Amino acid sequence: MTEKNYGGSTSFGFKTKRHEEKSMKSTGLVNKKSKGGDKINHKNNLEGFEKLKKAGEIAKQAKLYAREIIKTGMPLLEIAEKIEAKILELGGNMAFPVNLSINEIAAHSTPAFNDLEIARGLLKVDIGVHIDGFIADTAISLDLEDSEENKKLIESAQTALKKAVEKIHFGIKLREIGKEIEKTILSFGFQPVRNLSGHAITPYLLHSGINIPNHDNFQEYELEKGIYAIEPFSTPGVGQVINGKLSGIYVLEKDGSVRDPFAREILKFIKETYQTLPFCSRWLCKKFGSRALIALKRIEEANLVHHYAQLIEKERKKVAQAEHTIILTKNEKIVTT
Repeated sequence: MTEKNYGGSTSFGFKTKRHEEKSMKSTGLVNKKSKGGDKINHKNNLEGFEKLKKAGEIAKQAKLYAREIIKTGMPLLEIAEKIEAKILELGGNMAFPVNLSINEIAAHSTPAFNDLEIARGLLKVDIGVHIDGFIADTAISLDLEDSEENKKLIESAQTALKKAVEKIHFGIKLREIGKEIEKTILSFGFQPVRNLSGHAITPYLLHSGINIPNHDNFQEYELEKGIYAIEPFSTPGVGQVINGKLSGIYVLEKDGSVRDPFAREILKFIKETYQTLPFCSRWLCKKFGSRALIALKRIEEANLVHHYAQLIEKERKKVAQAEHTIILTKNEKIVTT
């Protein structure tokens, strides 16, 4: 798939649709008709909202921490592990492996357990945090080579995000959000990446149905209350990504078993620990050693996991990214990140 979509199966007892609806009811964000408006601080919704806001606050702090520590030439492995350790220290859990995507790589890139690559160029830092499945998703781009083009690209993505956040409201048509993002990025002389998009978020599911476009896609669907990530991508290229090499990022897709005893142990750990959220081979190697890679290969051969490819700009041109997560109700919007 060439869409940035960390989707997971919900058909085998982890987080079923009924579970999702129950969880979303706890935040008052089930998409159903209501006679009156809904206030974010309603006492029946408080626990879910507090977890969403706490996840957002941790993600925001992790983002600030990333800005402080990342330097040109710093190993990507060190960066990822420090940011993930900071998330845990602050009381959160990783909603997906920290993505560190350089230059033309737009997304789905995280260091391997023995990675030697260093930070350079235009670096995207994409961070996901969850509290009991309530997710915050946010991203920044950093210029690590003092490039005017990098700075302008980053500004275009940030400005598009700001404009989209200002424009979004209950009942807005999806195409209107995409049109605002597209118009803003075009005004900088760049192209939005049209086959990448923002997304709705539900408990334990990063991508849950609705996509928030980065261009006018002529979708007349009117946005309902929920949790949404808005993430413009800007490039001097053609504005399209294609699949690159495999990333080492996986998600469990369906239930099943494997014959190898050690692979069964790894599979059990994946089910219990990550559920429907993405994970990476690096995490498994950290806990089980490098032989976890062989076990993971057995699990992949049994078609129980999806292995994501890196997403690369079609003309190999640089890509900038900016992202926030928003709680949207009939009466209010809160930028959690």
